[in-house]
Amino acid sequence: MDLLSNDRAALRHKLIQARLNLPDRLSLAEQLQSVLRVWLVRRPELTIGAYWPIKGEFDPLPALYRWSEAQDADRPSRKIGLPVVDKTHGTLTFHVWYPGCPMEEDAYGIPKPKDTEVFEPQLLLVPCVGYGPQGLRLGYGGGFMDRTLAGLKPRPATAGLGYAHGFLPLLKAEPHDVPLDAMITEEGVVWDVNG
Repeated sequence: MDLLSNDRAALRHKLIQARLNLPDRLSLAEQLQSVLRVWLVRRPELTIGAYWPIKGEFDPLPALYRWSEAQDADRPSRKIGLPVVDKTHGTLTFHVWYPGCPMEEDAYGIPKPKDTEVFEPQLLLVPCVGYGPQGLRLGYGGGFMDRTLAGLKPRPATAGLGYAHGFLPLLKAEPHDVPLDAMITEEGVVWDVNG
């Protein structure tokens, strides 16, 4: 892969194909599940926004469901949310998700919760096609996540999730890019500004 290129469309295509072709993707996903579960243990947030996995993305929902079950008197109401696109503003809102909740497809064919409560997450788990230094994330190019983060007050903490093959050491920031606070792969926590 030509890591010197900053042609984001070409990088996305190459990284998605590489992710889909990872011969040990299921094993890597199991490792990443473990890393994420351990990382979540120390997190203070009660509400987490995530995503429905597409195109070979890591699925964070099993780890999040285990996180949500670990409620106690100090953390009584943990919520998991999945994004719903607001076409008018090009942003995302997060609706409560739980195993078995009613789902429907959005305009992009991605499942979303149907008629569940909307909330603002304190932590967002963000899918990464690729990632670079200083919190840079390469997404799908629609800008939904960057616009959403720019508009949320207070801004939630953010953690990128992806496989280590997606590291792009020469990725350059674009003006709209909102850096991530943490990046987590199957190899561990790549960076975490809080810890």
